Order: sequence, then structure tokens, then C-alpha cells
Amino acid sequence: MDFGVTILPDPPAGRFVELVRIAEQAGFTHAWTYDSHVLWQDGYAFLALAGAQTTQIRLGHCVTNPGIRDPTVTASAYATLHDITGERMVMGIGRGDSSRRVVGLDPVPVAEFERALAMIKELMNGRPARWNGQELQLAWAQGRSEIPMYVAGYGPRALAVAGRVGDGVIIQLADPEITAWIMARAEQAAAAVGRAGAALAPIVCAPAVIGDRGRGRDAVRWFPAMVSNHVKDIIARHGAAAGVPAALLDYAAAVASYSYAEHSRIGAGHGQYISDEICDRFCVLGSIEEHIEQLRELAALGVQQFNIYLMTGEQEATLAAYGEHIIPALSAG
Repeated sequence: MDFGVTILPDPPAGRFVELVRIAEQAGFTHAWTYDSHVLWQDGYAFLALAGAQTTQIRLGHCVTNPGIRDPTVTASAYATLHDITGERMVMGIGRGDSSRRVVGLDPVPVAEFERALAMIKELMNGRPARWNGQELQLAWAQGRSEIPMYVAGYGPRALAVAGRVGDGVIIQLADPEITAWIMARAEQAAAAVGRAGAALAPIVCAPAVIGDRGRGRDAVRWFPAMVSNHVKDIIARHGAAAGVPAALLDYAAAVASYSYAEHSRIGAGHGQYISDEICDRFCVLGSIEEHIEQLRELAALGVQQFNIYLMTGEQEATLAAYGEHIIPALSAG
């Protein structure tokens, strides 16, 4: 199993770069950031800074979207970053939550989402692509290593896009039961179009807090509340008949309100709607041994990367503990 870390593009940018460098030294293979240009600073600029001050760790958004910037701009930006970082870019992409909602837009419709992703994947990798009736190609991006595209989703239609277009699926929770369901939907969609569904690389993303569970739960309640926004979209479109596990549907109905002013922040008011049980299921909490046990269960399902959402305090201590104890344990099987 690989290990990644997601860090907010909060000012000062130097702190972001410092944490990415610590993660690289600790053995993390990937560093990710958000793409929500009003709530925080611009994540693309932060990734460029981090790329200039690291040498091995791979960099990307968890996640960007094709609906705030023109998709051709997103493709060119990633191809450019891939060039200047020594071919270390990876793309995480979804339909757009905070980035779009904060400026009064809904997430990108699924059909438009799939069409944009198919084009971006070709264009950013130097291959010909068609967009707005035009034949396009970034000639200067040819001949480089592939930038993989990981697609985020919860509902059956978005997961089908991950299977048809993506190189993997981003799963924003660490519950093994729900993770298995999400992986199965993406793999089925891949197989239906003749792709090797089992080859899709699943990435599980969630906060991780080592130590007392009570303290850990209070540090992560914001996260299941964030996930509930996506789940509510599924409920609004499909009701309870979408085949989504009850464990994913039931808790979301209890989240009565959500404030983007507190998006991904410890102590966010919307955390009041999240039970201890949901914190335990969606996040990775407890002792080092409990972290290893839960991650081994996810690895056994085929999860290829655990990406820590590092918005929980004690950032250096978490990176150090993973680097010293947990990454070696999972690398050894």
C-alpha cells in the first residue's frame, strides 16, 4: 500500500511546502491538496511551489473539477506541472463540491463530467483531443510519462464514469464495507466497456488520528459531515433506490445544515450531527496497532493508497508516527 497526505492550501504557502517535505522524508509517496479557490488560496500555485522543493513525492489535487476552469485550462495546467516537477503529477478529479457551491454553482452534471474527463485525459498527456468542435493537442506534452487520473464519486453514475474513464477511484471514507461497494461499482463499469476493472487503483482518503478515540473523534467530526453533501445529492436524484449502502445513506439525513465557512475545519458546527460510530467507521482512529489493522483490511480489499486528510492537528506527529511505524508495517504486508 502507498501512502499519501492531503494538506489544505492555506496561507502561508511555506507551511504547506514544509509539510510536503516532511511527508516525503517520512516515506509518503503522494502529496495532495484541495482545489477550492475562494475558501483557500489557489492549489495549483501551491503544487508548483511544492514541486520546486521536493524531488520524489508525487503531487496532485484531491480533487480538482472540470467546471470552474475551462477543461482545456485544467489539462494544460497539469501538463505544465508535470513538466516542471520532473513528471510527478497525478490528477484527482470530481464533479465539484465546495469549489462550485461557494460561487453559486451545482456540481457538474454527470454526462458533462464524463465528456470533460475523457478530453482532459487525452489532452494533458499530449494526445489529440476534440473539444468544442476543434481538434486540439499539446504538442510540447508528447513523449512524457502518463499523468494518471483518479475519479472521485459515491453514486452509481459517477462511479461508472470512474470505471469507464479513470485510472482509479477516489473513495472519501475508510469504512471497509462501503469501500468494497464503491470499488465493485467502478470495476463493473470498467468491465462493461472492456477495461480491466480489477486494474483500477482505489485510493481511500480519510482523517487519521493516533491515540485516544474520544479526542480523535472530536478532531474528525467535520469529515463525515463533508461526505454527507455528496450523499445528499445521490438521495435527491435517486432516493434510496440507488443501491447505495444504508450505512452511507442513513447518517446523511441527520446532517441538518452545512457551512462552507467551516469546510474541513476542526470544531466545525456541522460536526454536531455526526455520531461516534460514524467517526469510527469513516476515519482511522485509535492506537497505532488499530490503524495498522484497519489499513490491512482495506489493503486486502485491493485499496492501493491510503491518503490522510491532515486537517486534524498534530500534523508533524501524525506524519512521524506513520513514517516510523505504519508505513513500514503495511509495506511489509
